[in-house]
Amino acid sequence: MNILVIDAQGGGIGKQLISAIKRTLPDLTVTAVGKNSLATAAMLKAGADQAATGENAIVVCSRTADVIIGPIGIVIANSLLGEITPRMAMAVAQSPATRILIPMNRCNNLVAGVNDCNTGKLVQDAICKLQNHLV
Repeated sequence: MNILVIDAQGGGIGKQLISAIKRTLPDLTVTAVGKNSLATAAMLKAGADQAATGENAIVVCSRTADVIIGPIGIVIANSLLGEITPRMAMAVAQSPATRILIPMNRCNNLVAGVNDCNTGKLVQDAICKLQNHLV
């Protein structure tokens, strides 16, 4: 099972996701792809098995992932303060992988029906969804 975690900005959400995945499901292979080197470094530090940086890495890794996890902005062009390019958003959205998206009400993208939760609770819910997907 190839788990792809994508994050941008400082990689804080990706770092939390990878730490939780490695703690809960240590046998899974986790690939981290950051939009920038800061995000990638944070996810590597959290225990990702392999990592890459940039638009092309997101496009290529999205093709072979079984599950993609990240903030909801990874499927919205020009989101996350403009870091997600249309090519990146399309690659994630068109991937055959199951997507587990963290609903973040930021950067002018508001998700209706989602209460403002702290990031820790959102990460816990994402891990539960990943575990249910693996069953």
